[in-house]
Amino acid sequence: MTVIKINAITVPEGSGDELARRFAARAGAVDDQDGFEGFELLAPTDGRNVWLVVTRWRDEAAFEAWSTSPAFGHGHRSQQERSGGEAPPPVSTQSELWSYRPAGGSGDAAGAADS
Repeated sequence: MTVIKINAITVPEGSGDELARRFAARAGAVDDQDGFEGFELLAPTDGRNVWLVVTRWRDEAAFEAWSTSPAFGHGHRSQQERSGGEAPPPVSTQSELWSYRPAGGSGDAAGAADS
């Protein structure tokens, strides 16, 4: 059954563009992972300071395999670090991982709850 992992990242005012830039710099890094189904970075439009990183996985085992793999650590390093430089300062003040499963909706998502 598809699982959805949401990383809710608190981003101080003025740091959102940098967060988006960092995600763009590593776009596609997870695409080839077994069980990976999709990714979205959601920017708030209502004055909140929490950005959402939404990923979909075939199942919990696929997510766990990725999150404990060397590819996870490599993908979460900055371009500077991958080139041997120092890590840039963080652009977030905290994050929280949420886990969901489809439970209804339209299109394919509604049928996924029955799987």
